[in-house]
Amino acid sequence: MARAPRRRGDSSPGPTLAPSGAGALSTLPGVGPKVAEKLAARGLLSLQDLWLHLPLRYEDRTRITAIATLLPGQSAQVLARVEAVERSFRFRPTLRVVVRDESRASLALRFFHFNRAQVALFVPGRRLICYGEARPGQHGLEMVHPSYRLLADEAEAVIHDRLDPVYPAVEGLGPQSLSRLIGEALKRLPPAEALELLPDGLRERLALPTLREALLTAHRPPPDCDVTEFALGQHPAQRRLALEELLAHHLSLQRQRIALRAHGAMPVRGAGKLAASLRRQLKFTLTGAQQRVLDEVARDMARPEPMLRLVQGDVGSGKTVVAALAAANAVEAGRQVALMAPTELLAEQHLANFRAWLEPLGLRVAWLAGKVTGKARTAVLAEIASGQAQVVVGTHALMQDKVVFSSLALAIVDEQHRFGVHQRLALRDKGLSGSQVPHQLVMTATPIPRTLAMSAYADLDVSVIDEMPPGRTPVQTVAISGDRRGDVVERIRGACAEGRQAYWVCTLIEDSEEVEAQAAQTTFEQLGALLPELRLGLLHGRMKPAEKQAVMAEFKAGRLHLLVATTVIEVGVDVPNASLMVIENAERLGLAQLHQLRGRVGRGAAASSCVLMFRPPLSQMARERLEVMRASTDGFLIAEKDLELRGPGELLGTRQTGLASFRVADLARDAHLLPEVHRAAAQLLAEAPALAEQLVERWVGGAARFAGA
Repeated sequence: MARAPRRRGDSSPGPTLAPSGAGALSTLPGVGPKVAEKLAARGLLSLQDLWLHLPLRYEDRTRITAIATLLPGQSAQVLARVEAVERSFRFRPTLRVVVRDESRASLALRFFHFNRAQVALFVPGRRLICYGEARPGQHGLEMVHPSYRLLADEAEAVIHDRLDPVYPAVEGLGPQSLSRLIGEALKRLPPAEALELLPDGLRERLALPTLREALLTAHRPPPDCDVTEFALGQHPAQRRLALEELLAHHLSLQRQRIALRAHGAMPVRGAGKLAASLRRQLKFTLTGAQQRVLDEVARDMARPEPMLRLVQGDVGSGKTVVAALAAANAVEAGRQVALMAPTELLAEQHLANFRAWLEPLGLRVAWLAGKVTGKARTAVLAEIASGQAQVVVGTHALMQDKVVFSSLALAIVDEQHRFGVHQRLALRDKGLSGSQVPHQLVMTATPIPRTLAMSAYADLDVSVIDEMPPGRTPVQTVAISGDRRGDVVERIRGACAEGRQAYWVCTLIEDSEEVEAQAAQTTFEQLGALLPELRLGLLHGRMKPAEKQAVMAEFKAGRLHLLVATTVIEVGVDVPNASLMVIENAERLGLAQLHQLRGRVGRGAAASSCVLMFRPPLSQMARERLEVMRASTDGFLIAEKDLELRGPGELLGTRQTGLASFRVADLARDAHLLPEVHRAAAQLLAEAPALAEQLVERWVGGAARFAGA
């Protein structure tokens, strides 16, 4: 697989791996049809797939740690003797094995899945070597389901000479079998020059190893490697792999952007009379940030190429009115606008705003969602097809085949991360007219850390509304234990007696034996009994749309004092008189969701509060999340912390193509690589597009859809 040396900037095709992706797995010993089927179910179809099936983490079995020196949260290997064996069946079958080592300290090994034969092997006095994470237990430190090996009295404990990789699991294939197969695949790695796709100058500038060296090191760390460096993901081999993976994902989005920009778009230019009329009827003045973003959108829409712009801003920063003004410009130019939101509740909120703002100007704002059926649906579809419906607000229903626009010029997508790239492109396709596509405006109220925006939305220009409208009062946030539930109930009684309203958010609709959380239905009944003088409403995702709409209308009108709801109210609910938010089992939610929920209050002039009620004991991560919420109301700071704690996959949702499945890259850890990634991407696309294509195929493969391809 050797190839002629390639000069930097050479746009020749470079290395060409076997058609199946560097060779078929059937060439490996032990891979028959059944094993191949199990590997294929995990997306492992070729030798290259196994090379890139990188370890999630490493276990350090190169040393023995004395039990007396173990710390909570530390993963370690101990050599000890069995001291006692206990079996319990009180709540669930439990096997507890107490071991003691030469430091005279003891440790409990706890098993919930075991059999009789396994229990018989744990004989008091028998030696064993085990590896696991030390955790606080009822009687000191314990390891839950550690890996272990029982030793004969005279047998020597085998200590590994290198870190042990722990791979993402393949169902039906044991860890040792998977590790053996990866070892066999690594024996078939081509020479370094046949694998290399990065420009030589980039590798030299960052002092990175070749891909071959990096893969061999990542899968089989040498005995002399820095264990701490590997644990932190800072080894040069890991940095090399992370950079190439980030580069491939960035290239995939850039190619998509280039393909989209290759289409034309109808320039939207005009006197702006409709937008000016809309601004005159508003009860508020645009902030400087809103005006800046509106100018950026207007400049984009005036060009003969499609706008690809993401507008992000904190909760309540005023993104919707910017979208409405952009829509007014498109309609004035004689074109249509579509606004798509992920939930009916949020879509209905947009519908109410757009109708209140645009219909007095003589515009027809149509509604299309799953609940619009029969003759009403037929009528709306006809209005959209004829162009009579100038602005169409809806949910996923807008993407259905029967929806045909007359002249769609602007596609607005709210809460982009809930849809993902493919669905945004599907809405864009609704306006495909010859070689022209609509302008795209993507909005999100989930603040996106800069590093994440640079990677996840590299196909979009980013605008930030970083100024809040005047009159908003900061929300005071407290975190208290669920034991003080009675105090919280009294606080609600007092707030409602003063004429204000409150939310009580639960994480479940019905009680569950597996998840310790108060369900909305149960809480609604309990609070109704405790607060008989108040009028309560219940809102959750399983209610029919008409029921949800009726409850929200009652709450908005002030006829309900307290709304008990699930996280369905996370976005799209605006009731200025609501000044108290209680979030039960707040430890179960991520920072972004907590911040969105808190944003439902503080929307009026009254001082507002958010009570984060938790069930102790708290995990370290839950404790950190609640402390961040208590200390800050800055959505961007909170988003940065969320990225650090949870990673990009959970922050964006699994629908965002590729980002939830990084093999080695970590956006929080590897943010410093992004400037180099962007420079390298520009160089490859300009000088060696064939290499760029191979990089995308290597790391992203079929996960990316390139518009226009």
